Amino acid sequence: MNKLLIATNNKGKVSELQELLKGTGIQLLTPADIGLSLEVDEDGETYAENSSKKAIAFAQASGLISLADDSGLEVDALDGAPGLYSARYSPKTAANDADRREFLLQNLNDKPRPWKAHFHATIAIAKSSGEVELAEGNCFGEIIPVERGSGGFGYDPIFFLSELNKTMAELGMGEKNRISHRALAVMNVMPIVKKMFGL
Repeated sequence: MNKLLIATNNKGKVSELQELLKGTGIQLLTPADIGLSLEVDEDGETYAENSSKKAIAFAQASGLISLADDSGLEVDALDGAPGLYSARYSPKTAANDADRREFLLQNLNDKPRPWKAHFHATIAIAKSSGEVELAEGNCFGEIIPVERGSGGFGYDPIFFLSELNKTMAELGMGEKNRISHRALAVMNVMPIVKKMFGL
């Protein structure tokens, strides 16, 4: 059985990626499954640098082909912020998702609506040799000032998709996995995965 390591410790990302990659005939492993404890500093200047760094580090530590993503929310009215810093976008120490959403809305408060935004994901697939390939996906919507929905994670409760009249947090996993930035990036990376595994 071909084995692919999902190179993240983020439980929300793990469950999304497991759902997106099921049915491929590849055994999906998490760091916990193989007893791997690894934290990688995301200090790159692009999504590609961060996802590549993570994928290569996990591939070299495990000897397994590894998949990592780096993603972020880019808000037009904030010149693309929080972007690369989406997961660290709050002045609070040990900030959680709710803190980051609150800080984002504070920064948008005096800006005219609609607050157009998009989620971006870059996925990297790496071998332990250091060979790495990339794919991208984007999902466009807008930020709304009141949270809606209890699904998803991160900025999902305030990311509104006008064509569905729902926030990302109001979507079921199946619906989210048809339209999300991560879903589109996975779709684009599948030919690379198949080639790496010789499928």
